[in-house]
Amino acid sequence: MKSALIKEYALKFGAHRCGIASIERFEDAPEGFNPKDVFRDCSSVVVFIKQMPTDVIFAENPIPYTHTAYKMYEEMDRIGMDLCRFFQENNVKAALIPADVPYLYWDQDNMHGKGIISLKHSAVLAGLGIMGKSTIFINKDLGNMVYIGAVLIDEAVEPDPLVEDFKCPSGCNKCIEACTQHAMDGITVNQKLCREKSFFKAGRGWDLYNCSECRKVCTYRTGIKKAQ
Repeated sequence: MKSALIKEYALKFGAHRCGIASIERFEDAPEGFNPKDVFRDCSSVVVFIKQMPTDVIFAENPIPYTHTAYKMYEEMDRIGMDLCRFFQENNVKAALIPADVPYLYWDQDNMHGKGIISLKHSAVLAGLGIMGKSTIFINKDLGNMVYIGAVLIDEAVEPDPLVEDFKCPSGCNKCIEACTQHAMDGITVNQKLCREKSFFKAGRGWDLYNCSECRKVCTYRTGIKKAQ
């Protein structure tokens, strides 16, 4: 199957960008988190992203951003489901990766969770962007306000080139300095420190997002063109 056809349908189903990574690019994935650990026949990882409404992050009340985020996860899973049906119709085996939960790996003491594969690393390996110093994925055109989905397929498809002409501005540490929890060092994020502030339970046990300062202050929050 041609890469261009896959991307055409991903955009038709609602994605804003789509990229493809060969399974060989995941050779350094931690044990248990390689796409082949999820779907042994995987030969390519189809990754797609979509920008959320960008200004909802500035709402003073946490509900608008939280609700929008949950709706974005639903959209990504729906796009993935549509792609799986498209592949099925074309005799390509496919497996959907959840855009969010459930996890298999969860370290309660450190509040550290991992998806069954890392979607943000997959997006980087599919040539869709870079990992910022906050470890938030950044696309050159859409910024860091994007959500990620992926489908594993059993067909080898030409992979996209990795992004090499785009990186965080030299000397920029806005995200690190904005974190009142001191949870990031430019390479990793201490999830326990981050989650202690960025999530909380409201009445009736609702999980709400409470902090997005690192995402807000990013120079490339909405892409490089708007930053310029």
